[in-house]
Amino acid sequence: MKIPDIVGFGALLLLLTTPAFGQAPQTPALSADEVVARMVTRDAQRESLGQGYTGNRHYILDNQRLHKRAEMQVTVKCDPDGTKHFEVVSEEGWKPANKRVLRKMLESEAETSRPETRPTTRVTPSNYTFQMLGSELVEARPAYVIQVLPKRRDKYLIEGRVWVDAEDYAIVRAEGKPAKNPSFWTRSVYFVHRYQKAGLFWFPSLTESTTEAYIFGTTQVTIKYFDYLPNAEPARALSSNVLVDVKDASHAQH
Repeated sequence: MKIPDIVGFGALLLLLTTPAFGQAPQTPALSADEVVARMVTRDAQRESLGQGYTGNRHYILDNQRLHKRAEMQVTVKCDPDGTKHFEVVSEEGWKPANKRVLRKMLESEAETSRPETRPTTRVTPSNYTFQMLGSELVEARPAYVIQVLPKRRDKYLIEGRVWVDAEDYAIVRAEGKPAKNPSFWTRSVYFVHRYQKAGLFWFPSLTESTTEAYIFGTTQVTIKYFDYLPNAEPARALSSNVLVDVKDASHAQH
């Protein structure tokens, strides 16, 4: 039997705790296209300042039908041009899932992060049309809620929603499904991807995905991100100080 193919989901990651939602304070009256245009500009500025980044991830795959579980610790290095390099530090549990799912997810994400491929997967007007749905609070910060509709059926694009911070114009949450089912054996894939702010930058904090497969049933993959820092020294120092403050506050609550 073939392990359900959720590898395509790994490339979608080119995209803390559960955000608190509520009615957001008044945000500027902008169209979805105007918000996205500002987001693209700010993203380019942040990437230029950060000069890439480093970080760590913890992958957890769980299949309740088969009572199988796999875990993997990974380091990631991102070049200034967006290219990602992964190194598996440790892995345990269900070996076929580590080899055929988690490692394949890393390979897929690395491939789509290359400069020649990356523009075709990003949340930009060349890949999506946008519709403003309103505004909400995410971690007590106002954010625009925008529906994203892919312009082509591609397993590396999504159909869903993004939340864009109304001050920094950065994506703080994304959820949805692949624009194209990644495999004949896969019935559906749904994901929620969250970000957190460190200094001037927004880094991923948590991804939760659920894949429904015809043979294997439900497979859940959770990815926890930690110790993300920009490569540029001035930006790294600022982000590092913010992360220390967050950790100290967390310890104080226990």
